[in-house]
Amino acid sequence: MAVTVETLEKLERKITLTLPTSVIQNEVTTRLKRLARQVKVDGFRPGKVPMNIVAQRYGYSVHYEVMNDKVGEAFNVAANEAQLRVAGQPRISEKEQASETEMSFDAIFEVYPEVKLKDLAQVEVERVTSEVTEAAIDKTVDILRKQRRSFAQRSLESAAAEGDRVTVDFLGKIDGEPFDGGRAEDFQFIIGEGQMLKEFEDAARGMKSGESKTFPLKFPDDYQGRDVAGKTADFMVTLKKLEAAHLPELTEELCKSLGVADATVTGLRTDIRNNLEREVKFRLLGRNKQAALDALVAQAELDLPQSIVQSELDRMTEGAREELKQRGIKDADKAPIPEDVFRPQAERRVRMGLVVSEVVRMHNLQATPDQIKAHVEDLAASYEKPSEVARWYYSDNRRMAEVEAIVIENNVTNYVMSLVKVKDKNISFDDLMGQA
Repeated sequence: MAVTVETLEKLERKITLTLPTSVIQNEVTTRLKRLARQVKVDGFRPGKVPMNIVAQRYGYSVHYEVMNDKVGEAFNVAANEAQLRVAGQPRISEKEQASETEMSFDAIFEVYPEVKLKDLAQVEVERVTSEVTEAAIDKTVDILRKQRRSFAQRSLESAAAEGDRVTVDFLGKIDGEPFDGGRAEDFQFIIGEGQMLKEFEDAARGMKSGESKTFPLKFPDDYQGRDVAGKTADFMVTLKKLEAAHLPELTEELCKSLGVADATVTGLRTDIRNNLEREVKFRLLGRNKQAALDALVAQAELDLPQSIVQSELDRMTEGAREELKQRGIKDADKAPIPEDVFRPQAERRVRMGLVVSEVVRMHNLQATPDQIKAHVEDLAASYEKPSEVARWYYSDNRRMAEVEAIVIENNVTNYVMSLVKVKDKNISFDDLMGQA
């Protein structure tokens, strides 16, 4: 059939659909007859309910379903006939009936944009490299030792210092009044590990057992959404117990307790190196991928389908509400969340997705089964039982779809890096691990 497509604005199109009323009526009758064999109505045996009663009870809903189905089918046929790549859902409205034999509808929708890519040959992209040093392994060993430290009470003359565990009572007041969460007894924390706000830790430093101190503390403006955010409280703290940390010696016994297969110091360091190198690999891949994709998108010209942007905005807004719920915010479902807060990020995600999809389509960069398998094995390798983790991935189509998407992005990254001017830069292990 000939389909007339009207361009409204940029990506917006309109198609007029025409359906014979007899098609609608025949389908409604067919469905009502089918329904009559199944419905139960008091006073009638199953399958013996008169059609006029079935039509009276279910006619409107069945007619609505048929209209949706038939108009949807007609739209899909028309869009395929016109070779259109429809973005999002069409907005369909019924036109004034021109005759008793036909019904007309206007379908307004968006199409996916044409993506124009500029030459990447003159674009410079920074590719970072890094390596696992002995110092990084030493630091990890210290962390493992610290996780298994013990504490011994210090003398009464000792002053609290970095790394000590203190047991305190404290009472905080704002404008002379106590507040929720501002009081505790026998509360423990370790100085220098960020368990408490900096002002609180600074006040505890240098205190001795039995000593009390009063000090002001200003809560950050974004302090966990509590009522005290941005306010200044006066705290009185009493140090009741002071303990020094003792780190276990690096012995084969410690290595064995850590579950290392080769329970020696050398075996532990080898295990740590392997784990850190896997982590470095994934972090470098993520950072270089972002640089490559950013360069690709910067060289792309396209219009954004607003229906797709709106879907992304809806998803992000729902995610924000869910986060508010998890943080215990009252009436999170009703909290006003302006869409404009997320719009730049939503538009960036949609733009990235469209450009990547186009490059994948143009250059056959789809993920192969071997690539997907290799990536799953990489992900599972850092766990104690890799085969079980691999089965966990393979057992869920959604998880496998996520893996496939990552592999496709890796393919696009390699493609982009093969075209651009690559500027290699080596960064320290600490700088890499410090990246969010």
